[in-house]
Amino acid sequence: MTPHYTGSTLADQKHEEHEMEASVGADLAGARLDQALAALFPDYSRSRLQAWTREGRVSVNGEQRRPRDKVALGDTLRVRALIEDQVACEPQDIPLHMVYEDEHILVIDKAANLVVHPAAGNPDGTIQNALLFHDPNLIELPRAGIVHRLDKDTTGLMVIAKSQAAHKRLVDAIAAREIKREYRALVIGSMPAGGTIDMPIGRHPTQRTRMAVNPMGKPSVTHFRVLEHFRGHTLLKVMLETGRTHQIRVHMAHLRHPIFGDPVYGGRLHLPGGASQDLKGVMRGFKRQALHAKRLELAHPVSGRRMRFSCAIPADMRAVIDALAVDANIHWTDPDYEDYAGFDEFEGFDEHGDDET
Repeated sequence: MTPHYTGSTLADQKHEEHEMEASVGADLAGARLDQALAALFPDYSRSRLQAWTREGRVSVNGEQRRPRDKVALGDTLRVRALIEDQVACEPQDIPLHMVYEDEHILVIDKAANLVVHPAAGNPDGTIQNALLFHDPNLIELPRAGIVHRLDKDTTGLMVIAKSQAAHKRLVDAIAAREIKREYRALVIGSMPAGGTIDMPIGRHPTQRTRMAVNPMGKPSVTHFRVLEHFRGHTLLKVMLETGRTHQIRVHMAHLRHPIFGDPVYGGRLHLPGGASQDLKGVMRGFKRQALHAKRLELAHPVSGRRMRFSCAIPADMRAVIDALAVDANIHWTDPDYEDYAGFDEFEGFDEHGDDET
């Protein structure tokens, strides 16, 4: 049976309550209540449905049950879904570079010096504030629909959920490693070839604001390929299999090839021997990690349509690469020209995003 939705706004409590109802079919007879709820109301996570059950917001034939209780054929399940406003984050008119938008998702090209969501030291001026200004309805979603993050000074593509259905399915897709993310990284030193880094990442044992390769950390896998060698630096294509905090930055630093400009893991400035004054000026003027999320591939969370998004390397990072290319007498171009950012539909996913078309 298709769930039936009704709604009433409780403005004085800063949230909305939606009543939903569905009947147990033969395929779910004998299942646990939480399993039946997850199957009948797929727009909501199992943990959220379990919480509502414990709070008395779920009934079976008008009676409250525990998440582990079994349901029977024909049972009527009612859920009073509580969608809380994210009132701690206020809308702010902050420009966002929109790459794509429909009723379920939004894809942006994130600029440098922009934090994703409020946290200690950054109470506002974030992408989350900007999203709430762009679409006030996003207040109904956790963190205004943000499902993954980029560091403050990392640029590039992010996908945002605009509906409950899209939010849950994007979170599930990220957990299942079904969303492919491809980066460009300029690293210090000459890396002879590409490879895979499979090393767990966790908190640094003594510097708690940093991450580090740590045997007690979470599994973390990064694939990389050399795109261009310069004098003393290498341009990489990097593909994430997992998405840990600072993953690319930590993995590259562990290999002793940190991201150029990284203020946390990069160490001192490295200049090629005999560098011109122009090259020195460009490199000294770059004050962030040279890391850009260039490509994003996913199946649309509602329609299932396969989509590939791409965006150009930002001007400041491209200026460094251009200067290094001139220094090394190498012709280098970004396949996505300066003012292009967009998406195209395609038949299948490229393994690790290896196709440059």
